[in-house]
Formats: sequence, C-alpha cells, structure tokens
Amino acid sequence: MVARASGEVRLGRHEGRIEIRTKAYGMSVAADGRTAGVFAPGADPDADARGPQVAVLQLLGALDTLDGPDETAATAPPVLLREDPYPVIEAGRRSTRWERAAVRIECRPEGVELSWSVRGSGTLTEVHLLAGRSVLPGAGGYLPSGSSFRTLFSPNPGDPRRLVRAAGESAVVGVVGDARPGRGHWFFTPAPLCLALTTTPAVEDPAHPVPDGWWTLAVDAPIRDMTFTQLAYVPADGGFALRLDYEGHTRVDGEFRTPTVVFTPGSPDPYEALRRYRARLVSRGSAPAVPRSRRPDWWSAPMFCGWGAQNHEGRVTGRPAQDLAGQAAYDRYLGHLAGQGIEPGTIVIDDKWQLQYGTCEPDPDKWPDLRGWIAARRERGQRVLLWWPAWLWEGLADEVCVRNPEGVPVALDPGSPAARKALEDGVTRMLGDGPGGLGADGLKIDFTARTPSGAALAHHGPRWGIALLHQLLSTVYDAAKRVKPDALVVTHTPHPGFADVTDMVRLNDMLRLDDPEPDAPIVPQMRHRAAVVTAACPDLLVDTDDWCVPDREQWRAYLAAKPDLGVPALYYSTHIDRTGEPLGPEDYAAVRSAWHAWDQRRRMHA
Repeated sequence: MVARASGEVRLGRHEGRIEIRTKAYGMSVAADGRTAGVFAPGADPDADARGPQVAVLQLLGALDTLDGPDETAATAPPVLLREDPYPVIEAGRRSTRWERAAVRIECRPEGVELSWSVRGSGTLTEVHLLAGRSVLPGAGGYLPSGSSFRTLFSPNPGDPRRLVRAAGESAVVGVVGDARPGRGHWFFTPAPLCLALTTTPAVEDPAHPVPDGWWTLAVDAPIRDMTFTQLAYVPADGGFALRLDYEGHTRVDGEFRTPTVVFTPGSPDPYEALRRYRARLVSRGSAPAVPRSRRPDWWSAPMFCGWGAQNHEGRVTGRPAQDLAGQAAYDRYLGHLAGQGIEPGTIVIDDKWQLQYGTCEPDPDKWPDLRGWIAARRERGQRVLLWWPAWLWEGLADEVCVRNPEGVPVALDPGSPAARKALEDGVTRMLGDGPGGLGADGLKIDFTARTPSGAALAHHGPRWGIALLHQLLSTVYDAAKRVKPDALVVTHTPHPGFADVTDMVRLNDMLRLDDPEPDAPIVPQMRHRAAVVTAACPDLLVDTDDWCVPDREQWRAYLAAKPDLGVPALYYSTHIDRTGEPLGPEDYAAVRSAWHAWDQRRRMHA
C-alpha cells in the first residue's frame, strides 16, 4: 500500500495483470499490455470491491509518419517502474515504424495519466491515442478504446442548439475551422483541450449534476509542444479514440513523447472539470497563472462595436459591410446612441478600417484622420480598439507567409523573423502615440481559426498548429504591451495556456451563418460559453459579444443576461441587422439598464 495525503493507492497483481485501487477509481492493466480496464469506485471506497467498468482503454497508440502508418506487431507484459509516491507502469510494443515504442501509465490517486513514447526518426502526421493499429494474430486492424459513456461535453461551441452531445458523436478542439460543413467549431480557437463524459444518457443542461458524475478526458502539454492543429474525439461502435493532427510539420529524431492524456473521475459537472483542468495545467507549468492586479478599470467599461450596424447599413444600401467601417458611419452610429443617452466607454472599429490588412494603415477614404478621431474620443473619456485579423497578409511580401507548393501565400508566418518584424511594426502603427502612430488603446483580434493547415505547406521554424497560433499572438501581445502597457487585447482563445497572450475573451458569433434554421435560443449557448471561459481562464474578462442575433426579442433577452456574464457589448445602433427591426425607446432603455447593472456589479467586485 502506498499512502499520499490526497488518498491511497492499492497495488496488486493477479494472473499477470496489474491491479490498481483508489477511492476515485479502479484499474486493471492486462497481462499482455494491450488494454486497461477502468472502473468506477465501489460502494465502499475503502474495500477492494470495484464498481462498474466505464472504459477499456486501448494502450497501443499509433504515431504515424509521412513514411507510413505505425502498426503494432507485438506487445510486452506491463512493467512496474516504481511504486512511490504512486505506481508508474510501462508497457512496450514492437512498432513497424519506430525503433522502440511504449505507453507510460501513472496511477495517481485522483486519476490516470497516459503518454506514449517512441524512439527513431520520422515526421509525424496523425497521432492516435487510446487507440492503435494492430497486425497481431487474431486482433488486426484499427483498435479504439471501449466505453460505456453515453454523453459527451465539449468546451468548443458547435451546434448552437445543443450544449452536450451523444458520446457516439465526434468533437474537435483546435485552431482550424469556418462556417462550412464539418468545420463549424471555430468559435473558440483554441478551447480547452478538455472533454467530459458521463454514463448518464440524454443530459440537457451540463450545469446540473448527474447521478453518475463526469469523467474528464484531457490533453496536458505546454503550448510550445502543441505542434498539432487539433484534438479530435473520434467515436467508434461502443468506444472512442483521440487523434492529434500534426500534419507532417513535427520532426522526430531520437526520443519523442506525446502530450499526456489525463483521465479523471469525480467532477460534478463539466465546468468544474474545466476548473480542475486549468488548476492542473498551472500547477505543472503548462499554463501561466495570470494575476488580476494588472487589469485597468477602463477595460471593464461597456463597449460598442460597429459590426452589426455596418451589416444593417450594408443590407439597406447594398454595399459590403466592410465598406462602412469609416469615420462618417461611426459618427452616425455613435451620434445616434448618444442621443439616446448611451455613451460606451470603449469603441471597437471593426472590419475593414485598413487600406490593407497586413500593413495596418488606415484607408484614407474612410478615415481622413483616424489618429485625430481617436484623440477626440479620448477627450470624451472613451477608448478605441482596432479590429485586427490574425493571419491575413494583404500588403506584405510573399516571403513572410506560409505558402503552398505553388508558392502562393495562405497565411502570415510568425515563424519568420521578417513576419514578426512586420507584426511588431503594425502594432506600433496602430497603438503608438508617436509620429506615424494612430494612438489606439488596444486590439480586437479575430480570425484565429484561419491558422494554416496542410502537410504540403512550407513555413519557417519548428512550430505548427496551436503552438504557431500562440507564437503569432505572443508577438502581437508583447508588442502591444511594449507600445502601450495598458493596451487591451481581446481574442477568442479560452485555452488556459493562452492566458498570457490575451486580456479578454470574446464569446464570438452566437449563430452559425450557414444554418438554414437559425432558431436556437441564444441565451443558453452564451451562458455556456461564458461558463467555459470563466472556468478555464478565471483571471480574464469576458466580452459578451452581440452578433448576430436572430431577432429583437432574443436580443433583448440576451441584453438582460449580459451583466451576469461579462462586459456588455453593443453591436447595433438603429436596427437589428438580420431582421431589419428598428430599435425603439424601450430597447435603448434596456441597454441603459443593462449597462447600469453591469457598472454596479463591477464596482461591487472591484
């Protein structure tokens, strides 16, 4: 018996199996080293009797390369590497692709941690965890893990009608997506790499406890090691697998260990699972701890963003909404709101105030004197943020871009020193108070889901996927703080590891624009998104967003809910853009009431 302050781990052997018992779970590693059964705790946690089996974890793993798939030709019995302070088990296998391959299982009192290692040379494409390919006698083919789970929770918003899904459906968390079929998971890029599963079927509201509780299935690694574009939960008949998409941009020469898969029971709801996930990442140095003391008061002021008003005016005039991100239009929008007694503390100038996205120079036809306009708003006690699209290179040289085999740019390349210099110059131009600077107070960063993806793409440096996006945002964030220490940077990246490159997380668009039936109630989904952000990034502010609402009735309902969720954001001036419904005196009164409620709340918690 091995004792720890947090509980006990009982270790035993039976017919070649290694048996583990804790108060939280039971596990039995098979004598052939291929699988591990995981059990719920028994009725008496101090007894040896175990509860029902919840999963049979497939231990093989498969680290595929550009040279071909990784298949398992033989396995070895599990070996106990150590007992104290908790058992650590290793099971080796003979791989058709690597010189050596093994799985490591750490049996901590609170849960199981698994990682897969290989030795050799190759460039990773797909890495399959809790699954593997076998050429073993009688067990050939792709082998996923088995599961009795019925419901799956993903922190990455997808279908706005549902907050949870059946465990037999897929889920993706990563940095690539858009509004096209099968890719509508771009609202948070990236969300926490933390899923939750329960044996309880037909869960409607994840905030309500369920009889069986929730098991957490999470990926833990420092951001620099997340050189994959996404984590995919791949369902199978009676089971599941995890897949990391490296896309041929991570070279292995020698030893390589995958990110750790952490499988833990006992969360009353998925949001508590996210809180525990974040705490674990911080405690192990995989995510930064961000102090609240750095937050200027003006960051919390109610905001106006002109995108919804631009879209309404565009529908009326037949012009693209981007054409209306100009001084005349914003003076109209803000002048009308001021006439209704609505004075936002922060103004966001949205897409497209720039002449070219990459150079960050204002369009002189839209903004004859953007610097002067920002200064005038400052004199009124208001701050101005500029919308900035991640990855877009318009106006910059092809050499600073990620390029396809035809030499055509597909995205800015933050791995390039020249690209990082261009980013720093752009931030200085947008925020600087000196000659040539616009004097803005911060940035609203969008389009992070356009992270480049594809094995054939060429780029600088070793980073790819999630790590490459973090490098991009780190370059921009650090430059912003050098130019203006109290600059506000807003993103939609609620992964705890991104807390050092953002000050505020926006909840993003509330509907998928390609949805033929955009009738999902918006308040539940936005409450869900806010709960994800506050659980995963408790030290960051929440931008409640405001676009695009299906109608005025739901807009009013969400307006009333915003003071409980985060900083109120207003995107409309005179009309709701999707329906053309005009805003009347009661609507403006509702805005004033919500903003007043938020001001009272933030002063109370200051």
